[in-house]
Amino acid sequence: MFEKHRWFSSRLNCESTLARWGTVGQPVLVFPTAGGDAEEIERFLMIKALEPLLSAGRIKIYSCDSVGGRAWFDRDTSPEHRMYMQHQYHQYIKHEVVPAIRKDCNDEKILIWTAGASIGAFHAAAVVCRFPDIFSRALAMSGTFDLMRFCEAKETTEYYRVSSPLNFVPHLAGKHLDLLRTRFIQFATGEGKWENIGESFRLAQILGDKGIPNHVASWGKDVDHDWVTWRAMMPKYLGEWTA
Repeated sequence: MFEKHRWFSSRLNCESTLARWGTVGQPVLVFPTAGGDAEEIERFLMIKALEPLLSAGRIKIYSCDSVGGRAWFDRDTSPEHRMYMQHQYHQYIKHEVVPAIRKDCNDEKILIWTAGASIGAFHAAAVVCRFPDIFSRALAMSGTFDLMRFCEAKETTEYYRVSSPLNFVPHLAGKHLDLLRTRFIQFATGEGKWENIGESFRLAQILGDKGIPNHVASWGKDVDHDWVTWRAMMPKYLGEWTA
């Protein structure tokens, strides 16, 4: 049921890991939190929470290291390099992780869902918006979408702007936008400790203005930015989507 593969990524200039749980079902790529690795979701008992869906063959869960997330907190590098790594991380997802998932599924064209919490929610939403020909649905939990608040630079680079849906979605047009309008992003967030539902509403508004289907769900003012919350959210939505 569990497998993992590790390889050197020239795009990231480091070793990277892709883990998988399950044998059949809808492939879901789960992005870790900022400092997480591919097996974070098992250590924090998310895989246990998803076990009924995995055992029923309704989903296959994949996860990779959060190289893009870690870059934002690496103060030994320049802000420009961190923005560059954000873009490179998405290219790694598209050109390395996706082919590995599709090979594992024995389907070169299968559409993949994404999920993630905190900065993982940023990646889950961003790759659907950037690559709607690959990713068709996202679950963005307790999302942090304006990553520039983690950066001391005042100006964004082109690498950042093409990676951040807050920045690039308003400028989408043509076939890319037409396809993205057939996709869906679910925002789910609490309003308790360390939560900011305004982040989700801000991106949801930008998506809505372009006709991109999405929904924001508040789980209440007593629901915190924590794994307990996300372990309740992910099985609920993935279960509904695969019912």
